[in-house]
Amino acid sequence: MRRNDIRDMAGKIIIDIEKCKGCGLCVVVCPKGSLVISEQSNAKGYYPPRQANGDCTGCCKCAVVCPDAVIEVQRDSSNRIKAAAHHSKNSRASLVEDRA
Repeated sequence: MRRNDIRDMAGKIIIDIEKCKGCGLCVVVCPKGSLVISEQSNAKGYYPPRQANGDCTGCCKCAVVCPDAVIEVQRDSSNRIKAAAHHSKNSRASLVEDRA
């Protein structure tokens, strides 16, 4: 299985590029513009997404919108997430940190 790993401080996006059909929904929904359609096709002739920048926040919007469920998002225990979590004990970021 050929995969495309995209990393940054807050999240890691793993895309199974051989199963991706290049619909582009993940590119459109990404709030940070971290994904763009690749110039290289997979074995079936589809153009999967690739990393455009390292601004992934780990929001999972790309994985949720993917019709073929070929995107996996993993969150790191980075300083950026921990700093947001410790801002307020009852904040939304704190709840996200507890579940991640």
